[in-house]
Amino acid sequence: MPLFGARWLSYDTHMRWTIPNTLTVLRLLAAPALAIVFVSVARPWADWLALVLFVSAAATDWLDGRLARAWGMESKFGAMLDPIADKAMVIIALAVLIGLLGPNFWIMVPAALILFREAFVSGLREFLGDTAGTLKVTTLAKWKTTVQMVAIAVLFSRGLFEHYFGMWTYGMGPDLVAQILEGSVEDPLGLQQIYSGFWYSHYSGLVLIWLAAALTLITGADYFRKAWPYVKDG
Repeated sequence: MPLFGARWLSYDTHMRWTIPNTLTVLRLLAAPALAIVFVSVARPWADWLALVLFVSAAATDWLDGRLARAWGMESKFGAMLDPIADKAMVIIALAVLIGLLGPNFWIMVPAALILFREAFVSGLREFLGDTAGTLKVTTLAKWKTTVQMVAIAVLFSRGLFEHYFGMWTYGMGPDLVAQILEGSVEDPLGLQQIYSGFWYSHYSGLVLIWLAAALTLITGADYFRKAWPYVKDG
């Protein structure tokens, strides 16, 4: 019993459930929840839940680190879990988007580049071991993460516009829909705004995801350059 109490005391001393750590854990749990909502909740509620989950989790990515530094609550547990939660959110969100949008070249290629970079840098850090501190997160890498989060959130919103446009035009003939969009027929349902929202979110999401992929490759190459002295032979 004393041994058990000593272990519990050690655990409680070195890993406290501070607000920053709690936010990080919640962000980690939100990652698999993104996929679960689409197999357990009907659309468009699944789209709404996924968007709220992702945006909330992205907000905690900025908030938990800021609170930890401001309140002097930085911990090894938070430092370890924070990048894992970020990668889990991005990887699972991209997998969900690919499942929703299908085999789309303009989504799959940047997603593949992002996933490749994440796996490559994670493997590089594992290989470096104690010297992994040479791969410190750069300002450009933080911008990369921000662009990724915004791109994914915009692409999730695209699904909402698509769903509502399909729902409101259900039963309408293609000629009537075309006339409404042209403005020659009254638009009481706001189809023009929904249609515009769909295309704006679609193209802006694609631009952002390709920009994120470019930043991903640049930061990945920078990490490899810094790690090269530790991995080359001789």
